[in-house]
Amino acid sequence: MLQGDHMGMTLTVLDLDAQNLGYFGHCAEHAFHLQQCAKCDLLHYPPTTTCPFCGNPEQTWTPVEGRGTVYSYAEVHHAIQPGFKGHTPYMVLLVELDTQKGKPTEHDALRVVGNFVTPDGEMAPPEMVKTIGIGSRMRMVFRDVSEGLSLPMWTLDEAADQPATPWRYAQE
Repeated sequence: MLQGDHMGMTLTVLDLDAQNLGYFGHCAEHAFHLQQCAKCDLLHYPPTTTCPFCGNPEQTWTPVEGRGTVYSYAEVHHAIQPGFKGHTPYMVLLVELDTQKGKPTEHDALRVVGNFVTPDGEMAPPEMVKTIGIGSRMRMVFRDVSEGLSLPMWTLDEAADQPATPWRYAQE
């Protein structure tokens, strides 16, 4: 079992959850891996017991570059969890990875959820949150929660070309 505290919330991955134990085991090493189907060769997220594309149960963990583009986001202004209240507004990003674009169809993609953080894994301050939107280029970083448990998060990819004005929902 993996267990840790993240901003006042207890996170638990039970021993019966082999797929998430594998996923978070790689994250604890600050390495991003996804399951790859042995039959159709497609990668997928989140971890599952069978390939969501062809149903094959045989999969291997494959290293994947944690870089991509913001596909969508939620900007949270009213945190429900007490540990997040001091960090509002904060962003939860859905990032479309550069890996496996357009497969199995042009509508499918590898999209990974994570909080928007500074390069050192701390929640991004409001002035940074205002600069991110759909089209922003991101890279993955990991926040250590406890021994053996790290969470994948997203930070701005300083080495990538950024859109002049990323698309954002209308603001107040």
